[in-house]
Amino acid sequence: MVEDKIILGIDPGTNVMGYGIIHIKNNTISLVAMGVIQLTKLGDQQVRLKRIFDRTIHLIEEFKPDEMAIEAQFFGKNVQSMLKLGRAQGVAIAASLSREIPVEEYLPKKVKKSITGRGDATKEQVAAMLKNHVPYEIDPKFLDATDALAVAVCHYFQAKNPIKKTGGGGSGWDAFLRQNPDRIG
Repeated sequence: MVEDKIILGIDPGTNVMGYGIIHIKNNTISLVAMGVIQLTKLGDQQVRLKRIFDRTIHLIEEFKPDEMAIEAQFFGKNVQSMLKLGRAQGVAIAASLSREIPVEEYLPKKVKKSITGRGDATKEQVAAMLKNHVPYEIDPKFLDATDALAVAVCHYFQAKNPIKKTGGGGSGWDAFLRQNPDRIG
């Protein structure tokens, strides 16, 4: 069976949203597009959310992804920042689901570990290691775009190895129990 699919990766944000789109064909990853959506000049939060929705729809219509992967929220100290980030993530997910594109969430540590082997890697380390999987040239100021690209590549890696797939919320043990219900005594 020939594998041929397009994955849209999103790094949600209310100031900058990164996106990365990859094409998988016969286990080869190629870059389709990547970039950032600047939201800082849009002062109102609701206007920013609408722009996230509209741009996500535009990316879906232009590149026709088969799946979307998005970076999940992580625990933070600033509740207001977490609320805003959660809204941005939710709007991007809603845009994808409105076009019947399945969505998978990945915690930042999962994405980093998938790309670099370390869950505590920096954005710069992720961007550097990502070039081993997907050749690209981009200005280092676009680390939100490389983060989004890393989410897409992580999703592909997880789909290739479903035993390791734990998405955004489960642990390896949770996944093992779901996959092996007969082993629960």
